[in-house]
Amino acid sequence: MVIVFQSKPSILANAVVAGPLEKKSVFYSYFDSVVEDERWNQKTNEQGHSKMIIEACEIITKKANINNLDVDYFLSGDLVNQMTPSNFAARELAISFIGLFSACATSVSSVIISSLLTELGASQYAIAGAASQHNAIERQFRYPIEYGGKKPATAQWTATAAGYVLVGKHNPEYPSVVAATVGKVVDYGDTNPFHMGGAMAPAAFDTIKAHLKKRNQKFQDYDLIMTGDLGKVGLKILQTMFAQSGIKPEELQLLRDAGAEFYGEDEAFLAGASGAGCSAAVYFSYIIQQLKTGRFKRVLLCATGALLSPLSFQQGESIPCTAHAIELTME
Repeated sequence: MVIVFQSKPSILANAVVAGPLEKKSVFYSYFDSVVEDERWNQKTNEQGHSKMIIEACEIITKKANINNLDVDYFLSGDLVNQMTPSNFAARELAISFIGLFSACATSVSSVIISSLLTELGASQYAIAGAASQHNAIERQFRYPIEYGGKKPATAQWTATAAGYVLVGKHNPEYPSVVAATVGKVVDYGDTNPFHMGGAMAPAAFDTIKAHLKKRNQKFQDYDLIMTGDLGKVGLKILQTMFAQSGIKPEELQLLRDAGAEFYGEDEAFLAGASGAGCSAAVYFSYIIQQLKTGRFKRVLLCATGALLSPLSFQQGESIPCTAHAIELTME
């Protein structure tokens, strides 16, 4: 389903906070805050996860020169059971809360709903985004990091990061959300939790293809089409799928992935970054900055999410995936 926003809601402020290892990210210079303690000086990883979300939201309101009472909605999601880090952050922020779960696609689904609320006149300001914390997520979906299990080359590193934006009425000085595509659930039968990129690539292909068709656009109509977080292996699969559909090699150079680029070529992070905070951190720092400076005029951001749970994996289920996209412009 493709949505065209007639009012062109704008991203009026943005903030990204990240953990200590994220200093190794190639996007580090665009982040607003980085702490030395993975737990954010809290007792548990999950408490640190929540603290990270709160800090990002506080940076946003400070940048916009508003307070929490001015914000109509807080839309957030994460990967912990029942999204407790987002829930507890909402408790502290005391803003009307809409919890969302699209796995690692939540960064974009939250912006889509915020833009819809703005389009309908139901919201003046909404904070939208997503976050992940490495230790908490690895423990839930794989095994505690203390276990020291070896991972295959297709595995990705869950980023500790929180990325959020303030969505409001159109302002030509800021990037605007002009269109979006709400993706379907796509399942090619993959069952390997250490190869999420391969499972999610078909969903990204389906959403991007649908968006371009409905918008009567081509790859070259964009300065950048960025997925997140397929990682290095998943990106190659997506590139192959588009090449087989007739996209030329020079056009495929416009296709990039946040997870594949997040830690550069550091082999310690295997196939790249993942987690709900991965695409959020890149989209809501680097991409927004490039739009503001005029380097990019139009981008398509397609966040991908693997919709499994530890229980569904243990029961032998495959990994259903989705991808949601937003089209941002400076106009």
